[in-house]
Amino acid sequence: MCDQNHFEDDRREFEARGLVSRKQFGAVLGAAILPAVANALTVREQDVTITTPDGACDAYFVHPASGTAPAVLIWPDIFGLRPSFRQMGKRLAESGYAVLVVNPFYRTRKAPTAAEGTNTPFPEIMPLARSLNETTHMTDAKAFIAWLDGQKAVARDKRVGTQGYCMGGPIAFRTAAAMPERVGAVASFHGGGLVTDQPNSPHLQVAKTKALFLVAIAANDDARSPKDKTVLKETFEQARLGAEIEVYSGAHGWCPPDSKVYNEADAEKAWSRLLALYRKALA
Repeated sequence: MCDQNHFEDDRREFEARGLVSRKQFGAVLGAAILPAVANALTVREQDVTITTPDGACDAYFVHPASGTAPAVLIWPDIFGLRPSFRQMGKRLAESGYAVLVVNPFYRTRKAPTAAEGTNTPFPEIMPLARSLNETTHMTDAKAFIAWLDGQKAVARDKRVGTQGYCMGGPIAFRTAAAMPERVGAVASFHGGGLVTDQPNSPHLQVAKTKALFLVAIAANDDARSPKDKTVLKETFEQARLGAEIEVYSGAHGWCPPDSKVYNEADAEKAWSRLLALYRKALA
């Protein structure tokens, strides 16, 4: 899970090392523009409301304007559904996917859930993350995938992909465990808490899945928990599941373009590996 002190320490460290710039640190919410998609498809986008066992979730749905496409469910980081994640979702749709980006904190408030975007003080948003648990992760996953399967733009003969950032990494793992017959690909980018000592640790639920995995680990997360990558590798081997596990040079939070530690080079590398995963698993 994100930690305020670590986040600020990482920002200062990576700036001092020249791995990210002050311009990147000070990026205004939604200001950074992602690279254009080659041969981008025309897409349709809309705000939607999805009924779940616990209420109504506000979300963003974007998909190619014609035909059907494999579905992808995106779990944002602790700063929630915001312009940068809409941008990321739209970019993925332009690459040929029907993408749903959800507000994981809908039980508490509608998006935007972080008043100052990535500049929101952590004490203001940590209670939102702590309001979720294994049960909410799985009930939400089932509701969201059921909603996707009811959309004309979604290819029902293709498996679903799911990707999570920060706290969304563990939720993506649990999504695959909740819907093993439907989810074919899982990606976690700087996921927090993938390996814990609890009996319901996300990594232990890998055995319940039938998906291919991409696990992109932040350099500073690896420094704090160097054994996690080995545990993950052994877990996937025991489950006989394909997994690409790699430690990136970026700090925790390097992928979203509005992050204070956004690292474009690593973010683009992660994006290319995500597309490769989906081409293989959702074809």
